[in-house]
Amino acid sequence: MAARRSPTVRKRRLAAELRRLRKECGLTREQVAERIGCAPVTITRIETGQSGARVGEVSLMLEVYGVTGDARDALLQVAKDARKRGWWHTYSGTMPGWFQVYVGLEDEAASIQDYQPEVVPGILQIEAYARATYLAEAMVPSEEEINRQITLRLERQRRLLEAKDAPEMWFVCNEAMIRRQVGGRATMQDQLKRLVELSHRPNITLQVLPFTAGAHPGMQGGFRILGFPEPADPAVVYVEYQQGSLYLEKADDINSYTTMFNHLRAQALSREESCNLITSAVESMS
Repeated sequence: MAARRSPTVRKRRLAAELRRLRKECGLTREQVAERIGCAPVTITRIETGQSGARVGEVSLMLEVYGVTGDARDALLQVAKDARKRGWWHTYSGTMPGWFQVYVGLEDEAASIQDYQPEVVPGILQIEAYARATYLAEAMVPSEEEINRQITLRLERQRRLLEAKDAPEMWFVCNEAMIRRQVGGRATMQDQLKRLVELSHRPNITLQVLPFTAGAHPGMQGGFRILGFPEPADPAVVYVEYQQGSLYLEKADDINSYTTMFNHLRAQALSREESCNLITSAVESMS
């Protein structure tokens, strides 16, 4: 599989760089908009990554900022790459826009740190378990919609788990995840066996936070921290809720969630102990 390169990550990088260049020049968004002949909201949307910038717009902005030579060429290439369609565009009718952003970021992540208090992380779920989670929703999707969602999830798994440059993945999961029989006993046994299998991969660490750990810093909910291979692409924290998600990119937020994840790792069972507990849970369901 080819190296993972995401247009979403390129758009995010371009937005940050254009924002930095404008501030270095001491210009407001209104001033830049006036000089290149567009509405100020266009500059805002480009700098926040809400919309993709046309290459022509980027060229004009770089001219205003005095960027020339190789630096200019490099940013124009980033702008071109940012306008490409990712593989997930095929599923655009299946997932909301806020999740398309996440899939685009995930697709190039070099590291994923994921804390889940209730359910098996999506990219580790077997098909039967995933189907059971959709059927348990308050407003159950149609069978056709569930099938599309599952197809998307399995494709995400394939691309992350089988890639030559697969990310380093570290999961901390509450013990409730392995005790709750989602989809029934047989499905849960198969799911837990899959977790044991995946936990032996060198790039995957799975830890269980036992009930005996007591109070812990993750009691308010799950989150993920995505890291990227290029220094120009800072980490991002992803927090999902019922009807949307939050993307946190400020250094203080990243540090706060990283510290929280490290505390959860420290309170959780070791990799080997976690594997043994999951195996014991499988046997208890026999």
